[in-house]
Amino acid sequence: MRRLLARFAVDESGATAIEYALIAAGISILIITGVTGVGSAVSAKFELVSNSIK
Repeated sequence: MRRLLARFAVDESGATAIEYALIAAGISILIITGVTGVGSAVSAKFELVSNSIK
């Protein structure tokens, strides 16, 4: 049992996957924020054009 716990404490194979998951989550948050901002700006422009046509 002691050997199993020692191997588990030294094993770092899952750490890399967790780091990549955190990086991917951060990038996806930035993309979502950027797309939301651009979407709002485009929506405002379409509304302006729509009101100008009326």
